[in-house]
Amino acid sequence: MTNNHPKSLEEKLAANQTRSTDPKSQKGAATGAGATTVAAQSKPNTNNTPEPQIKKVDISIAGVTYPIYCPVHEQEELRSAVFYINDYAQELRKDAPSLSQENLLVLCCLNLYEKIHANQRDDEDRLQESSRSDALLDKILKDAQSIL
Repeated sequence: MTNNHPKSLEEKLAANQTRSTDPKSQKGAATGAGATTVAAQSKPNTNNTPEPQIKKVDISIAGVTYPIYCPVHEQEELRSAVFYINDYAQELRKDAPSLSQENLLVLCCLNLYEKIHANQRDDEDRLQESSRSDALLDKILKDAQSIL
C-alpha cells in the first residue's frame, strides 16, 4: 500500500501478527491474502494457553450507539451494565430534555458515582456496626460466664 494515510487499528494488528511469526510464515504472508490466513493458522502456540477472545459489541446508551471491544466472557455483564446505565440516562433525559448527549452522560456518571459511594459508606457502616455487635456479644458472654 502506498498511500500516506495512517493505518487503522485492525491493519496495525494484522501487520504486527505478520511480523511476529517465524521467517517461513513471513515469506508465505507476502504472497497474498490467502497465505496470510494460512500463516496465522500455522503459528505455533508455545504456551498452550488459549488467547483471549475479544469481540466488537455495539451498545446503545440514550439513543447513541458506541462500538465496544469486550472479552467474550464479559459480554453478558456488559449488556447488564448497558441496560442499567441506559435506563438511568433515559430517566435523566426525561428530567432534563435539553441536555446535550455529553452533558447527559457526565451527569449520569456523577449520579452513579454518588450511588456507588453511598453504598460503600453503607457497607462500611454495617461492618462497623457488626464489629460493635460482636464486641458487645463477647462482653455479654464473658459476663454471663463469670456469673455462672
